[in-house]
Amino acid sequence: MSKAEHDCVIVGGGPAGLTAAIYLARFHLGVLLVDAGNSRAAWIPRSYNCPGFPGGISGTGLLKRMRAQAEEFGVKQVSGTVTRIEAGEHHFTIDWGSGPVQASAVLLATGLTNRRPPMDPELHDRALAAGLIRYCPVCDGYEVTDKRVGVVGTGSRGASEAAFLRSYTADMTLIAPDGPHELDAADRALAGEYGIALVDGPCDAITPLAAAIRVSTPGCEMEFDSIYPALGSDVHIELARQAGARLAEDGSLSVDAHQRTTVPGLYAAGDVVLGLDQISHAMGEAGVAATTIRNDLARQRPLIRAACDE
Repeated sequence: MSKAEHDCVIVGGGPAGLTAAIYLARFHLGVLLVDAGNSRAAWIPRSYNCPGFPGGISGTGLLKRMRAQAEEFGVKQVSGTVTRIEAGEHHFTIDWGSGPVQASAVLLATGLTNRRPPMDPELHDRALAAGLIRYCPVCDGYEVTDKRVGVVGTGSRGASEAAFLRSYTADMTLIAPDGPHELDAADRALAGEYGIALVDGPCDAITPLAAAIRVSTPGCEMEFDSIYPALGSDVHIELARQAGARLAEDGSLSVDAHQRTTVPGLYAAGDVVLGLDQISHAMGEAGVAATTIRNDLARQRPLIRAACDE
């Protein structure tokens, strides 16, 4: 079997993709990382639960450090949006508009995108940077301890997120985004038990202020220290579907315990896979995936280091 141009192409330069790149390069494998520049980690103003960073670190700061570390070990990193993955008999063909390349293995670390509330993108990003809008209660629920918090959502997703955040603050409101709440009896009972105020939408306007964020509905105007949109997310599984990989019922990418998809040679890690959407979890999956890729390639051909010339 002829050797492909790259041992592995990684699609996605977030925490999962960069961790895998570092591992694979340290296995002395040829790695190409293609990054579209839209990692959700870059949204994080400051992460306080990323181990090893007392005082926290910004998402962009973490990605910058990881890119530099990958570069130290010779990982080739290019900017681009991969549009095609084609599985061949012995290799994959990957293309992002700069000409196709071939790889023995592909790791998808394409992540997901949270659905945003309807508001001006620039205002949204400013509010996100200021901590007025937050998307991950697991990541930063601690930062809203005893503050005024609103969750924009409804149904079981919205009720569950509000209930989770209720362990951080007593001032909790669940606001329906589009009209009257769509809560079944169990969700309403949960809201009542947890002391969660219910406000019908629609949300006519979400307006960042100097030190608060205002949510306007037909019935009232409310101000919060932070709001959490609980509107769902879109998993980036287009390339996996194109390659013929099986998807889970929730729309994420199915993998086995070693991060293999149902397509031989195609692997996945991070938020594109069902699991805890956390940096540490993505890194752990990436370490498993990279080691699996190395061992699977070793079964196809000997990975033997040539002797160094004296």
